[in-house]
Amino acid sequence: MEDLRNVDAERDHLPAGQHEQMPVREKGWVHVGASSPAVFVGLDVGKSDHHAVAVTAAGKTVYDKALPNDEARLRAILEELATAHGPVLMVVDQPATIGALPVTVAQAMESVTVAYLPGLAMRRIADLHPGTAKTDARDALIIAEAARTMPHTLREIRVDEAQIAELAVLAGFDDDLAAQITATSNRLRGMLTQIHPALERVLGPRVGHPAVADLLTRYPTPAKLAAAGRGHVRARLRKHAPRLAETLTEEIFTALGRQTVVVVGTEAAATVVPILAGQLAALTTQRAQVASQVEVLVEARPLSEVLTSMPGIGVRTTARILTEVVGKDFADAGHLASYAGIAPVTRRSGTSIRGEHAPRGGNKRLKRALFLSAFASLHHAPSRAYYDRKRAQGKHHNQAIIALARRRTDVLFAMLRDGTLYQDPTDPQTASSMALAA
Repeated sequence: MEDLRNVDAERDHLPAGQHEQMPVREKGWVHVGASSPAVFVGLDVGKSDHHAVAVTAAGKTVYDKALPNDEARLRAILEELATAHGPVLMVVDQPATIGALPVTVAQAMESVTVAYLPGLAMRRIADLHPGTAKTDARDALIIAEAARTMPHTLREIRVDEAQIAELAVLAGFDDDLAAQITATSNRLRGMLTQIHPALERVLGPRVGHPAVADLLTRYPTPAKLAAAGRGHVRARLRKHAPRLAETLTEEIFTALGRQTVVVVGTEAAATVVPILAGQLAALTTQRAQVASQVEVLVEARPLSEVLTSMPGIGVRTTARILTEVVGKDFADAGHLASYAGIAPVTRRSGTSIRGEHAPRGGNKRLKRALFLSAFASLHHAPSRAYYDRKRAQGKHHNQAIIALARRRTDVLFAMLRDGTLYQDPTDPQTASSMALAA
């Protein structure tokens, strides 16, 4: 199994790597260089305009205005506040997309540190403030007051390298392409099921293969496939799948022989199927192109070797972990697990309510990456043993996978923090003791 020993207990015994390391956050404070912040700026970001509220350490509001999403104006206000009051801590509610410009401007200034307030924390803090209005000015004030009075709720944003920003864009686009591929594939399979179920059972599972997409573009209906004959179908398939062509051709014509009626809607399918097949082929090609660029950027990161050394973590998962974790501070593995939304939430009240439940919040992109990597690691014998043990304890499949993902997070955090590669436990006694844990 993964090294399940207590991370903190092992801190002094793990060798320091030569890789970039994950920052370990000093609990309860976000520092501006060597000084504490003198003014706290809450920035409720927007597409064209932001709203900024600045308060001093004593709680006095010194700025409360809308700001255009413009570098010169943002820089001027931050410089003015720093000159008048001292070190500035600027906190945003969205560090990426529409918040990217103010974050970048603040990171480029020596007197300003930038952090962000997670959305769930902000909503809970908002409940502590009087009123129920939802305005930009109120949100900015809540962010500023949270920075001043509850620094433990903040996440520091370190300077991101250009590669991480590029990786985030590509990873997001890859997610979009994956969703489009799934939707298009499902629609195409649904259309085939409607007009010829037997044919769908043959082509449906392979609909993402270039040979099948090309075949359906040329011969989109059962009648056209039958009219083309085995020779033309086999030749068409052989262009993209020389090994599969013979077998698949026979399966196709066997399926065609199982249905003699023409289902209503088949003529319309002759128009829709080739369009869907062409879209699917184009999306698949685009995703492959994006994947090659992602791989280049991932390999350029020192942490990529660390991440991919862990069973179940490939290039795409590495890219997602890097984009969601690098530049953010976590005090320990528990904080990382909580941020990802895989740390169990304890609920106890009196004698009737007690137990641990899956959290509803967290970073869904990181949670999905950790979940899928845990699922992919089931081919790894120790991971499988831990999963089987959780199933034997009565947990459902998803619960067992989340438990495995949470356990792997302890190891992942230590690897990222110290720049060390994954290692299987070699001491039988240690492995046995770990097998009895949780």
